[in-house]
Amino acid sequence: MTGELSPIDKAKFVAAKRAVEFVEDGMRVGLGTGSTAAWMVRCLGELVREHGLRVTGIPTSTRTAELARNVGIKVVSLDEAKWLDLTIDGADEFDGDLNLIKGGGGALLQEKIVATASDQMVVIADAAKGVDTLGSFPLPVEVIPFGWQTSKALIEEMVASLDVMGSQTALRMNGETPYITDEGNYIIDLHLKRIGNARQLAMVLNQVPGVVENGLFVDICDRVVIGYGDGRVETRDINNGTVEESLIEFVESDNLFRDI
Repeated sequence: MTGELSPIDKAKFVAAKRAVEFVEDGMRVGLGTGSTAAWMVRCLGELVREHGLRVTGIPTSTRTAELARNVGIKVVSLDEAKWLDLTIDGADEFDGDLNLIKGGGGALLQEKIVATASDQMVVIADAAKGVDTLGSFPLPVEVIPFGWQTSKALIEEMVASLDVMGSQTALRMNGETPYITDEGNYIIDLHLKRIGNARQLAMVLNQVPGVVENGLFVDICDRVVIGYGDGRVETRDINNGTVEESLIEFVESDNLFRDI
């Protein structure tokens, strides 16, 4: 029940609740991955089951696909959908220009493909994810397993010459073995502390042999919906230059919160 949620989970919930208001009947919607995006999938599923909203979901990971099916959302692949009306996803960090760091959940490649195949991208986050400059959160870089140590060394050499504060890198682990993405790749996390030029870094990283994609989302996000633990929601629209505030009331729902 909502009364049992932590302030952070309440913030994620109200952001998700506000974000699904952008979904219209008949839309093809990209479904993000991560704890905040999971709230969105549950909220969207409630609209489908209880209000008859017709949507087609395009998930960004196998676990999001499973959750979407479980809550009643029709799921298809991106190849079937071809182009999307909207993607709603979380973020590990966002700055004032709505540039993002994503990939903490390990799904950055599919997330970026789906987001860029959408007319709009809406990001949902709690207020703690907002930063003046990206980089406090480790930047994920997806690499193929073959020669990953060479790719890692090349990345370290490259970032040392750019406008960042740190250059420590680490292979993401899952216990005693490397973390494996849905595409069978590894992730190298870059602990940069501050990223002075996100656009430049994103372009340079993708030139390193073995790199598949990086977690910098530059000029992709259109809106960020920021939730607070007291139910307040702030929606920033980068295209219109507007900031809107609203209040989401907590209503207990056994259907929505039964798996929390």
